[in-house]
Amino acid sequence: MHFLPDKIFFKDRRHNFDCGKITKFVSLFALTYLNRVIGMKPKLMGIKQGMMQIFDAQGNRISCTVIYAEKHVISQIKTKENDGYTAVQLASFKMNPAKARKVAKPQLGHFKKAGVEPRRKLGEMRVDAADNYQVGQEMGVEVFTDIAFVDVIGVSKGKGHQGVIKRHHFAGGPAAHGSGFHRHGGSCGMRTSPGRCLPGQKKSGRMGGERVTVENLRVVSIDAEKQVILVEGAIPGARGGYVYVLPAKKKLKPAKK
Repeated sequence: MHFLPDKIFFKDRRHNFDCGKITKFVSLFALTYLNRVIGMKPKLMGIKQGMMQIFDAQGNRISCTVIYAEKHVISQIKTKENDGYTAVQLASFKMNPAKARKVAKPQLGHFKKAGVEPRRKLGEMRVDAADNYQVGQEMGVEVFTDIAFVDVIGVSKGKGHQGVIKRHHFAGGPAAHGSGFHRHGGSCGMRTSPGRCLPGQKKSGRMGGERVTVENLRVVSIDAEKQVILVEGAIPGARGGYVYVLPAKKKLKPAKK
C-alpha cells in the first residue's frame, strides 16, 4: 500500500492549478479489480502541459509533469463478432468550427453515426466485455483515481542529424590543439579481409522523434474538475505534445520471491 500526505497544494505562474486533497491510501487493488473483474484497462489521451515542482507536507520537493486529459467520449464499440476483438474507441479533444469543416468526409460520417462532435484524436481501450459501455458515454481522469503508478507513451523530441558524441555518448579524443582526433567516430574498418565496415555499428544519424514509453511514474495528484493528472518525473516529448497514459504493467506483476 502506498502512503501519501493528506494535502498538497501548489501554484505556478503559468498553470495555477490547485490539487486539493490527494487520496491518502493508494493501492493497486482497484486496478486489479478493474483488470480482472470488469476487464477494463484504462487508457487515456493527454497533452503535456509542462513541468513544475510542488512540496509535500514534509517539505520535500517533487518534480512533476502536468498532463491535461480532456473528457473522452465513446465513438464506437468494437465486438468480437464484427471486428475480431472487443474494444472501446475513444475520441478526445474537441475541434473548433473552422477545423471541423476540414475533417475528411469518411471520418465526419463516422462521428455523425455515433452522434459525437468531431474530435482531433481517436484511441482504443481493450475490454473483455462491452456490455457496460455505450456510444456517447464520457470518461475522464477519474478512472485513474485509485491507481498509484502509470506508464506514459509519447514521441520524444526530434534532434535532427547528430554525431556519435551526442547520439551514442562516445568519449571522443583529446581536446588539445596538437590532437587531430576530437569529436568524430574514428576508424571502423578492418584489414584486407573482409575489407569493409561491418553493418550495425554505431554511427552518426537521425536522433529523437521516436515512440518512447516511460514506465512506473507515480501519480501525485488527479484533479477531475480541471481534468489534470500530475505524475512524478519527466515524460517524452515537448510541451503541447500528445501522450497516452495507462496503468503501469510491471506493477501488476507479483514480486519475485
